[in-house]
Amino acid sequence: MTLRWKLADSEEGGALFPDERAATRHVGKGAYAGLEFLHVNARTIINTVPAESLVPFRHTINCYRGCSHACVYCFARPTHEYLGLDIGEDFEKRIVVKVNAVERLQAELRAPKWSGEPIAMGTNTDPYQHAEGKYHLTRGVVEVLAAARNPFSLLTKSTLILRDTEILAAAAQRTEVAVNFSIGCLDRAVCKLTEPGTPPPDQRIAALHKLTDAGIACGVLVAPVLPGLSDTDAQLRAVVRAAAEAGAVSISGLALHLRGSVRAHYLTWLEGVRPDLSALHRARFRHGAYQEQSEQDRVAEIVRSEAQRCGVTGRAPYARRTPIEVAPAQTAQLRLL
Repeated sequence: MTLRWKLADSEEGGALFPDERAATRHVGKGAYAGLEFLHVNARTIINTVPAESLVPFRHTINCYRGCSHACVYCFARPTHEYLGLDIGEDFEKRIVVKVNAVERLQAELRAPKWSGEPIAMGTNTDPYQHAEGKYHLTRGVVEVLAAARNPFSLLTKSTLILRDTEILAAAAQRTEVAVNFSIGCLDRAVCKLTEPGTPPPDQRIAALHKLTDAGIACGVLVAPVLPGLSDTDAQLRAVVRAAAEAGAVSISGLALHLRGSVRAHYLTWLEGVRPDLSALHRARFRHGAYQEQSEQDRVAEIVRSEAQRCGVTGRAPYARRTPIEVAPAQTAQLRLL
């Protein structure tokens, strides 16, 4: 089949250049039944985020497009539109796999222009989604970055990350490594309704505890906080307390936003499953993609104050914009890896 493939450096920027690239289709079997995997060879794997983007990282890697976690609010859904696929079932079940991700990364880290800046993963779709159990691309990328002593961070909702505990712990001895778990609430029913392909939130808390015990710095994003579903003071404080007890070094909160075509997708879904909340959501998003600043501030402040009360005062451990300092001899060695 043919996909409208993107050649731009930044997936977050959404910029596109036309390119018809062949993708081979593989039907999932056994544990992967119901999924389709579209194999492509990416021209580049390190994406550079536009300078004007308000994100705490400059470079990203996304081995997959689409996500079987099926989070109904996922901001990355429109990336499937860029490929000529839909943001609903296609996004959840037709997963684009950049099968040459590890090889491309090895080549790009050797390039003279690469200076060893931090790389963030999980900024578009989850690096430890179901497909990773089959393809091991995130694991390969982590191993390559660790060998090159290149700082990196991971954002995930998946307990599959525990498979790579030893690799991540070893990487943390060589470079700056940060893991963030996205845990919007502790209510299993809410999570099953809104993100049906993810592990339950208590299992993510347990995974966080295991990784911190292994010496890996982990933070929690209480996000997205959903109006009428997970936004009470008690719900927010409960997530913070559980994360703090599990050893999180940072905890921050973020209210739901609905940009672009995700807005219509989410509100249509909500009308079907929780029509009682439709009026609330339409009021909250009457001005566009974001809720009133007062609501955004309320969520952030509840999480911040409870985290502080629990003794967690660190910032979210995203990869930094500047690389760690290395000696000239080490820099020369990195170019040879």
